[in-house]
Amino acid sequence: MSHDRGYRIAPRRVSFTWHDTPLHWIPDEPTATHVINVLHLLLPAGERWFVKVFKEALPLVRDEALLKDVKGFMGQEATHSVQHAYVLDHLAEQGLDTSPYTRHVDFLFDVLLGERPPFGLPVTDREWLRFRLSVIAATEQFTAVLGDWVLQAEGLDHAGSDPVMLDLLRWHGAEEVEHRSVAFDMYEHCGGELPGRYARRVLGMAITAPVLMYLWTWGTDYLLRRDPRLASRGRYSLREYNRAVAKGLLPSLRELGSAVPRYLRRTYHPSQEGSLRRAVDYLATSPAARAAAGAMGRAAIS
Repeated sequence: MSHDRGYRIAPRRVSFTWHDTPLHWIPDEPTATHVINVLHLLLPAGERWFVKVFKEALPLVRDEALLKDVKGFMGQEATHSVQHAYVLDHLAEQGLDTSPYTRHVDFLFDVLLGERPPFGLPVTDREWLRFRLSVIAATEQFTAVLGDWVLQAEGLDHAGSDPVMLDLLRWHGAEEVEHRSVAFDMYEHCGGELPGRYARRVLGMAITAPVLMYLWTWGTDYLLRRDPRLASRGRYSLREYNRAVAKGLLPSLRELGSAVPRYLRRTYHPSQEGSLRRAVDYLATSPAARAAAGAMGRAAIS
């Protein structure tokens, strides 16, 4: 169970204004910009799906502390989904239509990972729910790693990145670190007995890691090819990715890949990922989070 018990997880009703954010919000770095922009393509549908699956699993939770964490997690994920969806609208206003790509993402989460197993697979409802919880736990392993990375990514500041986009990414990243253990604890609580529970955890990661890698590569290539600001059609390349890594604009593939063997250790717990102190410190200074806290305070007084 969580090593962060006692820490209250709650959603922050943030908002962002995108009028002044350019399409290439990292100046002169279209590859790094669009690698990170893939988050906006995946997360609106993905985080809505997290909330749907957790709602299905709520009746199975018998631990009051975990139940509070799960409800806080659901509130945060729902807010993330909405705020990233607004960025898609902003991209469309700048001539970059993402809907052909996001229709495939919607199909993945609404049909292939929907409430019932696809293609008539002979899997019980309980086992299907446990599998989907294992996929969420594996995905949250990567979001925690990315969240901690973006909080420390000084290269993004040095490159003159748009401050509103940086605040969105760091607010989201900090909340991912805040609730990094919840999906794992939820899976362990609802995942049945060993050794099946551990085997399903391995299966969840074995499917999630390559699918995420594929979606990310495809999404980046999609955005570069349709970017109206590029004089010639761009293409995604590992060379350009590594060049951005060298500038501190993207996490290295080794940094991301090493999260997999850590997650597969039998004794592993996500509370070992990142720094909760670093996340809380950012949230105390985030313009969007501070504005949300101020609005809540004024509402409570009135």
